[in-house]
Amino acid sequence: MTPDDPEETQPLLRPPDHSSVPRSRRGFLAAFAAALGPLSFGFALGYSSPAIPSLRRAVTPAPRLDDEAASWFGAVVTLGAAAGGVLGGWLLDRAGRKLSLLLCTVPFVLGFAVITGAQNVLMLLGGRLLTGLACGVASLVAPVYISEIAYPAVRGLLGSCVQLMVVIGILLAYLAGWVLEWRWLAVLGCVPPFLMLLLMCCMPETPRFLLTQHKRQEAMAALQFLWGSEQGWEEPPVGAEHQQGFQLALLRHPGIYKPFLIGVSLMAFQQLSGVNAVMFYAETIFEEAKFKDSSLASIIVGVIQVLFTAVAALIMDRAGRRLLLTLSGVIMVFSASAFGTYFKLTQNRPGNSSHVDLLAPVSAQPVDASVGLAWLAVGSMCLFIAGFAVGWGPIPWLLMSEIFPLQVKGVATGVCVLTNWLMAFLVTKEFSSLMEVLRPYGAFWLASAFCIFSVLFTLFCVPETKGKTLEQITAHFEGR
Repeated sequence: MTPDDPEETQPLLRPPDHSSVPRSRRGFLAAFAAALGPLSFGFALGYSSPAIPSLRRAVTPAPRLDDEAASWFGAVVTLGAAAGGVLGGWLLDRAGRKLSLLLCTVPFVLGFAVITGAQNVLMLLGGRLLTGLACGVASLVAPVYISEIAYPAVRGLLGSCVQLMVVIGILLAYLAGWVLEWRWLAVLGCVPPFLMLLLMCCMPETPRFLLTQHKRQEAMAALQFLWGSEQGWEEPPVGAEHQQGFQLALLRHPGIYKPFLIGVSLMAFQQLSGVNAVMFYAETIFEEAKFKDSSLASIIVGVIQVLFTAVAALIMDRAGRRLLLTLSGVIMVFSASAFGTYFKLTQNRPGNSSHVDLLAPVSAQPVDASVGLAWLAVGSMCLFIAGFAVGWGPIPWLLMSEIFPLQVKGVATGVCVLTNWLMAFLVTKEFSSLMEVLRPYGAFWLASAFCIFSVLFTLFCVPETKGKTLEQITAHFEGR
């Protein structure tokens, strides 16, 4: 069967009519179990922010990070994640969605265990590489698992919970880093993947994958478990199950190359906005902005990200993907520009005293232009994070899980995740150098320019998938 065959438009997961309400809510529990993977990789991403200052202060025999090692400690996780994206794409179609999620718990736990017992810098980097590998697999498989167990009316809500759990994991790392030393922080990192292992053992494989394996009875049992009924839920016609197996010739079909280009571009623009660099080096950025309590400022940023990602999840299936992406991009353009302007205005002021104690009352602060500029930095950063959270944070991952047909889903999502994490590595590793070459204001103005391109790309290239079955989305790209 080729992508041009009309039978593929038959939906697999769709209530029999718009008035149907699932009789079981275990589908939400299954989505939560899968989303513990993103929670784990959010914690792994956020771990470097509180751990690096602690490791810089470490004394022998504990490992200690210098500037170069600290840069690699923050960035090496993204290299592991890039490899994990390739591995996850391979596992997705061979081991299945459920088993892939179960397997990714192993490098998560092993990686944090290596960090906990690290005696030198190489062990620290090795542990980070292992957690990165798990991050790559989880970031690919979790969105696919959730999109394939959800029906259209709630797919946006459940799919957005992937990014929500990521930012909750980042915030958890920040909060725990306030009270825990780096070794105990790594021990805490083992908890979410262990919990995911326990819960996912009780969850079914996705009905879609079971049908590709000619396991119709198991697929109907999975639907019964997830939503309380298999009646009225349609499946692909006979022959549609065996569309797996990517071949380069498939790239001639618009139903393949169009979503492929859109998926890769979304991932690239997400990282070029500079958000991963901001989150990896949140405390460093606020120190550069001359704030006394940079760790508190980072936690405030984390709280804002969680709140606005939750808002995006709640309105995703009403507002639609394109509207939120466009709004998100516009907000990031102005906020990144404003933050760059702050650095431009303060770079040549050697006598500047723009320290702001975020716990002190406003009246206790000196009322001068320096304080006003410092609060410009606070407002710009918070607005940027809020803007990213309502659109460019959750939606690229959601669209990645929606737009690809079954026969190329493993390879295509693998390439998208590889693109995302390679871009994250480049941005994170070179962000400090970029700030030295372009100065801080130039680096953020460059990010603002990329955000402008992301808005234009959304308006002219990204289709709306709200309320559509996965088969209808595939038909859209094929022009049917």
